[in-house]
Amino acid sequence: MLLSDFYNKVFELVRMIPEGRVSTYGNIALALGSKRAARTVGYALNTLKNGKLGRKKVPAHRVVNRNGELTGKIHFRDPNLMRELLESEKIHFIGERVNMAKHLWVPPFYCEFRYELKK
Repeated sequence: MLLSDFYNKVFELVRMIPEGRVSTYGNIALALGSKRAARTVGYALNTLKNGKLGRKKVPAHRVVNRNGELTGKIHFRDPNLMRELLESEKIHFIGERVNMAKHLWVPPFYCEFRYELKK
């Protein structure tokens, strides 16, 4: 599978994250059938900063690391923007981390995502 195909699947799945919820790089990778591709999920989301899709159509701010830390914030125009976007969606923090017990969204493990990746 081409890397751009994987990136497009990442974007498709991230668009499914409901407002007021977050998912993790690892959960996105696992849902796509590539449990070791968490960093590649991050690379895919990083391409959005200057890409045609833009962050408005793919809510990259809703993807955090497994501890609820905003490791992707360095890729936003302002390092505080990611947290501001999450707080505007009523996401609560415990210190610098998202309250994962309250806001974690685990993606569905759709067969069509996994099948298409194995082609």
